[in-house]
Amino acid sequence: MYAIREAMATMHARSEAIPPVSPAVESLVRQVIAQVADKWTMLVLEALEEHGTLRFTEVGRVVGGISQKMLTKTLREMERDGLVVRTVHPVIPPHVDYTLTELGRELSAAFCGVWTWAETYYAQVSAARKAFREREEGA
Repeated sequence: MYAIREAMATMHARSEAIPPVSPAVESLVRQVIAQVADKWTMLVLEALEEHGTLRFTEVGRVVGGISQKMLTKTLREMERDGLVVRTVHPVIPPHVDYTLTELGRELSAAFCGVWTWAETYYAQVSAARKAFREREEGA
């Protein structure tokens, strides 16, 4: 975090000073990045953003390739952080569904930039990876 803040301070040195970040905020940023960097959280965010409220099994189907255990873990962590609301309907068999909260939608929107970046620079990243592989194989 220090390196990012230092770069931001350098970029904005002429316009305004960047206030110091509290340790609590820095800790939260690190935790959120660690969680969202997890591919399952990103994919669940995307599924709920695109499809709205989904039942547990529907989330798993839309995400694809995720075990029930990992889906449960991911959704619980997202619920803990206020990113999703879990609604249990008192019917037999139990019906549980998940919806993004406003906080979850805002996070999803923030990470939309990553998708845009990937679309914009896909060819350059692919070319760099290919060149790297060729150098490694030639070494």
